[in-house]
Amino acid sequence: MSLQTLDDLLQNELQDLYSAENQLVKALPKLAKKASSATLKQAFTDHLRQTEGHVARLEEIGKKFDVRITGKKCPAMEGLIKEGGEVLEERGTPTVIDAALISAAQRVEHYEIAGYGNARTLASELGKSEISTLLQQTLDEEAQADQRLTAIAMQEVFNSTTAQHQYPGAD
Repeated sequence: MSLQTLDDLLQNELQDLYSAENQLVKALPKLAKKASSATLKQAFTDHLRQTEGHVARLEEIGKKFDVRITGKKCPAMEGLIKEGGEVLEERGTPTVIDAALISAAQRVEHYEIAGYGNARTLASELGKSEISTLLQQTLDEEAQADQRLTAIAMQEVFNSTTAQHQYPGAD
């Protein structure tokens, strides 16, 4: 793709996000399966449904505004998922594995937040307010997912591992 105009750049960003979201749809069930915390499993499952909605929202943008959103593979998401996949192969204390899963998932969330923020701002600057609004909805959902992961880490994972460090053998 040639990036001659800001419209070209916006299309490129949307294609990148579409690829990233589709890759994530395939990865989230694996994270949910590996998680030991019921709350974390549910967070991954909920975010899978939300991510499917993000894909649909990007498809809506493509159809409604005649923007091509296919044809690009997001290598960054591929790398983040590959890195997260390494956690799936690890064995260890369930709460530590959950902490590693949260860490991998938050890397993905932060990537998505950056991507959606950039695309939203670009759409806004181009006067494409409807696209900007749709992207903002997804951006808000990604930020909420990130906050939820932080809350789970603080309430369940770190409290559990902290107790184990202070009181050996405690369980």
